[in-house]
Amino acid sequence: MTKKLQHLFALSEKGAKDLIKAVLWCFVCNISLMLPVGVVLFTVQYLLDCMGNGGNPVNEFWIYVGGGLVILILLFIFHWFQYASLYLATYKESASRRVNLAEILRRLPLSFFGNRDLSDLTSAMIADCSSLDQMFSHYIPQLFASIFSTLVIGAAMFFCDWRMALAVLWVVPVAILLTAGSKKIQDSFGIKNILNKRAVTDCIQEGLETIRDIKACSRQEQYMRELDKKLAAMEKGSVHSELATGVFVCSAQAFLRLGLATTILTGGALLAAGELSFLYFLGFLFAAARLYDPLGLVLQNIAATFNAKLQIERMRSILEQPVQEGTEQFTPQNYDITFDHVSFAYREGDGVLNDVSFTARQGEVTALIGPSGGGKSTACKLAARFWDASSGKVTLGGVNVSDVEPETLLKYYSMVFQDVVLFRDTVMENIRLGRRGATDEEVIAAAKAARCDEFVRRLPQGYQTMIGENGSTLSGGERQRISIARAILKDAPVILLDEATASLDVENESAVQDALSRLLQGKTVLVIAHRMRTVAGADHIVVLEKGRVVQQGTPEELMEQGGLYRRMTELQRKTAQWKLGVS
Repeated sequence: MTKKLQHLFALSEKGAKDLIKAVLWCFVCNISLMLPVGVVLFTVQYLLDCMGNGGNPVNEFWIYVGGGLVILILLFIFHWFQYASLYLATYKESASRRVNLAEILRRLPLSFFGNRDLSDLTSAMIADCSSLDQMFSHYIPQLFASIFSTLVIGAAMFFCDWRMALAVLWVVPVAILLTAGSKKIQDSFGIKNILNKRAVTDCIQEGLETIRDIKACSRQEQYMRELDKKLAAMEKGSVHSELATGVFVCSAQAFLRLGLATTILTGGALLAAGELSFLYFLGFLFAAARLYDPLGLVLQNIAATFNAKLQIERMRSILEQPVQEGTEQFTPQNYDITFDHVSFAYREGDGVLNDVSFTARQGEVTALIGPSGGGKSTACKLAARFWDASSGKVTLGGVNVSDVEPETLLKYYSMVFQDVVLFRDTVMENIRLGRRGATDEEVIAAAKAARCDEFVRRLPQGYQTMIGENGSTLSGGERQRISIARAILKDAPVILLDEATASLDVENESAVQDALSRLLQGKTVLVIAHRMRTVAGADHIVVLEKGRVVQQGTPEELMEQGGLYRRMTELQRKTAQWKLGVS
């Protein structure tokens, strides 16, 4: 049962066990609420007997008062355990769910993120988790407990008097079918509502990321019109979704109350015919009143569960994604990177690399060049196992990188990509990411080697300056130099460079190239470049075009061969002679 609950509700093993406990305690609480009804009935019976016999009702009345107090204490204890099993356990599972999600996302290949919308993932991490918290603290345990308690109380009613039991319970299956029959309609509106909310989130995120371009192109009014349109669609969808749920639930709950009328009519008729005692009649009235409250909650929870099912499916789609796994024992013979007939596609039928083979040897600089979209960055990321090859294999020192646990593998790589990622932290800590535990002196030495020290000293708090989200307070060149300092600090045997000096001015480019030259000695270097002069000193050049290796060799060999490499070199020479002016 635990395994089924884990799959059905996207729970951890402990969360599934806590859910079972919560259902049991809710069931106990629902049944215990019938105890006051019993005390009232026994007290009424005692008073009636005293009145009929002419006795003194005070003699044993305190026994019933004491019984009532005991029941109140029991109710307090039962509800305390119910609270702990519902809310405290839910909060623990909520924390576990978020940590588990983060752990799964950390171990997923980047191909997963390429196929998923970022705002959709953000919504799953925040909105869906919050919805599930409410569902498991307010809906699911009470739903199952109410069903079980209704069955038990209903069986007891049939044992006492089947006619009165039918009068009380005949409305229950009709009300449940009325709510459950609306599932398709509620699912339809629920899906539309989620899509509308995602569209709004996408639009807002896009606006925040492209605000500079929106203003530069005077597109503010058009952007706001589009946002207003999506907000209106979301509002309309939310109203329709709530209305669809409310109509069926409220109708079912109203129909449920007809049972009280049939209970009074049937009980009155049997009482008048002398076939039912007044005490039993009163007992069925109390029981019906107590029974319909949890039943009304059942109907409400069924509808809420229909709506939450969509969030569960989205959550499960992440939790059940195959993660990248591998051995933590990694002992390469050397640090040569070899692509052996590698093919890769982000999506089926959309190949990026096709039968690519080359070797980047230790102690050499291997450059990947070619037109944009040729697969250079993809090859670089396959080397670090950001993705796994669709076919063929990538090896480091003779070991297939797909067989190595990603975090173990990445200890051997230092990377500087064109798109720099910095964190909302100090300059010191952003550089220290390269090697956890590095001293301040080591961090500063790496910063000086990457020519960061001069501009960092000018910041308000120097190395302790907070640099904003993704280094928003720094220029593009400064951000890239920090990422280079991070790589220098790590000092790994394999270096991956993707246009590492693209955002630097001439003076800093020359200085950083000197620093990189010292860093690269004796290491395996895989560099991506678009400027031919950047790779003129490379030991080996691989030319990629449309995902295939069209040339490879030394710069001299490729110039003699002609082809794409020489054509690109000559075009860049002509470009270098271009001057800004008006003819």
